[in-house]
Amino acid sequence: MTIVGIIANPAAGKDIRRIVAHGRFVPNHEKVNILKRVLAGLAATQVKRALMMPDSAMICRSAASGAPDSLQTELLDIPMRHEEDDSTKAAEAMAGAGAACIVTLGGDGTNRAIAKGSGRVPLVPISTGTNNVFPYMIEGTVAGLAAGVVASGRLSAADVTIPAKLLEVSVDGTAADVALIDAAVTSERFLGARAVWDMTTLHEIFLARAEPDGIGLSAIGARLRPAALGDDSGLHLRIGEPGTVVSAPIAPGVIENVPVQDWSPMPIGEPRTVNLSPCVIALDGERSVRVAPGQTAQVTLTRSGPPVVDVPAALSAATDLGLFTTRP
Repeated sequence: MTIVGIIANPAAGKDIRRIVAHGRFVPNHEKVNILKRVLAGLAATQVKRALMMPDSAMICRSAASGAPDSLQTELLDIPMRHEEDDSTKAAEAMAGAGAACIVTLGGDGTNRAIAKGSGRVPLVPISTGTNNVFPYMIEGTVAGLAAGVVASGRLSAADVTIPAKLLEVSVDGTAADVALIDAAVTSERFLGARAVWDMTTLHEIFLARAEPDGIGLSAIGARLRPAALGDDSGLHLRIGEPGTVVSAPIAPGVIENVPVQDWSPMPIGEPRTVNLSPCVIALDGERSVRVAPGQTAQVTLTRSGPPVVDVPAALSAATDLGLFTTRP
């Protein structure tokens, strides 16, 4: 039986950037509507089972109540602690249950948590967060169709997915955490509200991706040299004066001039040492790793992230195979 996993983060898009910037707010009832459209797309591609993460806002449960009759929906039977780790555990459970694709609703932070548990299961990420480089701004019906044709096995997932890059962070040689888009070193000493919005605290930024149309810290690097999902390198920026002043949209509705002392391409597999201790390292926009005095942190770009479905490529390949047509 073809299984597709669904993870919707009810907290996505509700961090401090809604206060200090003009961050988009996607209400939970709209997330329910998006998921209903995803389920319609899955049913149309003959997916038989959707395995969904339970959540505090009952987003998945509400969406499942209107699912097509041909699609069996089921909530994971796992404990929820209403923390980031919920998404990681849910992704692990879905991968273990044989999910052939996972549809996600959230931002970069949500998908970072999912990537730590999804293994090699392809992702179709839908943007409902504040800063979104990793997920797509895409209609739910189309996302469901793409997830369905990939999960069906009727086309080669390897032909229509791109393995995501990861920024792997270690402290004193021990793996600490990962990021999908950016790892920003700040002079902050505490995790606090987690989201990074004060550019004066930035010391350096490591980027896996820097899309020209992206927003957030990665937009700073994109103004110097774009780095796409498929590129085999990222960027390493040192922030501070004197330097080149880069004008970039660091949050929704907020464009700042950020001084960049110097920058260089960051090849895959080459460890870079963090040049500040003590510090806090923010991963995909949220302060996550604390580096104590005397400790040494390193960041390495790898190609070990989850496969990401190229939605246009998947739908085009499905069309070429006649998956959307029937003949008498």
